[in-house]
Amino acid sequence: QVPLAEPGGGVEQAGAALKLSCAASGRTFSRYAAAWFRQAPGKEREIVAVIGWNAGNTYNVDPGRFTISRDNAKNTVYLQMNSLRPEDTAVYYCAIGPSISRSTLAYNLWGQGTQVTVAS
Repeated sequence: QVPLAEPGGGVEQAGAALKLSCAASGRTFSRYAAAWFRQAPGKEREIVAVIGWNAGNTYNVDPGRFTISRDNAKNTVYLQMNSLRPEDTAVYYCAIGPSISRSTLAYNLWGQGTQVTVAS
């Protein structure tokens, strides 16, 4: 098990920037793909961004505003969010799994989630 901890959520004004981090304990973090998902009230959990174990492969639903990155030396994956919009309001989850995927089913370890609220 590689527990995941996700500090970094909060309340922001529209147009602001916010950086989420997800720290994993354990020595095997660098072997896993990592992803950020989000879930808004009444909606299904959806992919935000994915990054491969070596950061060589990524997927991002909004590359103009979001950037996923990782630092394997620190066992941490990040999500930089710029130009926040009220529709970005959701609980954001990090997850790791053996391969890159946009599906929640591919990830076997999840963080507890962090609330991001964007006020208009």
